[in-house]
Amino acid sequence: MKRKLMAVLCVSAMTMSLMSGATIASAEEDVITVGIINNDPNESGYRTANVADFEEVFGEDNENGYETSFFYSLENEEQIQAAEGFITDEVDYLLISAADTTGWDDVLESAQEMGITVILFDRMLDADEDLYAAAVVSDMSEEGVTAVNWMTEQGLDEYNIIHIQGLMGSDAQIGRTTALDEAVEANDNWNYVVQQAADWSAETAQEIVQSVIDSGDSFNVIYAENDDMAKGAVAALDAAGITHGVDGDVIVMGFDCNQWALEELLAGNWNYDGQCNPFQADTINEIIQQLEAGEELEEKVIYSVEVGFDATTITQEDVDNYGI
Repeated sequence: MKRKLMAVLCVSAMTMSLMSGATIASAEEDVITVGIINNDPNESGYRTANVADFEEVFGEDNENGYETSFFYSLENEEQIQAAEGFITDEVDYLLISAADTTGWDDVLESAQEMGITVILFDRMLDADEDLYAAAVVSDMSEEGVTAVNWMTEQGLDEYNIIHIQGLMGSDAQIGRTTALDEAVEANDNWNYVVQQAADWSAETAQEIVQSVIDSGDSFNVIYAENDDMAKGAVAALDAAGITHGVDGDVIVMGFDCNQWALEELLAGNWNYDGQCNPFQADTINEIIQQLEAGEELEEKVIYSVEVGFDATTITQEDVDNYGI
């Protein structure tokens, strides 16, 4: 593993132009250099917690021997450009939470050629597993299956669903959408009233639901692929005087388990929230320390343990323990 004795981390002009959101630490000692590609911290409550977790473990004040550069964007191409800059700078480790599952092959191959170790977090990539050393991720497909199984257990005569999708092409969107698509395809009494992307935005989700309300189409389920979009959907319901949650006319489902969202479940205003665990940095730190010690990893892909919460059974303890 290559090492560099640095007083100041030298960053190429191209990389520097991309680094408006970056934090660069420097140290006058032998360090492990890391480039972290992540989504915009303002994307959602989940992402805010995820970014804070990585900045605590790898950021400027870390005590783990890292010199780290961060780059944030919701645009896959911008992320790829930043990753190329980190490769040019010859970081030791490249950590990636990609906006899109595709388009990363050249980056991963270049990193491998340069001897840079790639670790995925939060989201998987559609890429040869030989191109990355490890992945610490949520099982987005299982999140979708768990949510759809819960829906099935509600035993509705008919499911007329407003499906609000996240950022199209992201691992979270694909996983949470696939299970629902399969259920709609398999069941004659499951129907999409609308299926539309809101890119994780509460405001866009509210507009989607308001449009359905204005159209007069009947619906009884809102399946929103994150909490912020569920919140926006509920705002439209409230404005129209449509009841929701436990004993309401519309089932409301979200994902991520923000504390405020779990409190909505506890109050009976929502019906279901699927957990998505944002805390992966400590596990990745352990992986890097193992690799630095020359140890082999027992697992290549580590899935975070996650559950789904029902408004009729959730407790204050659940809110306190699992809310992010």
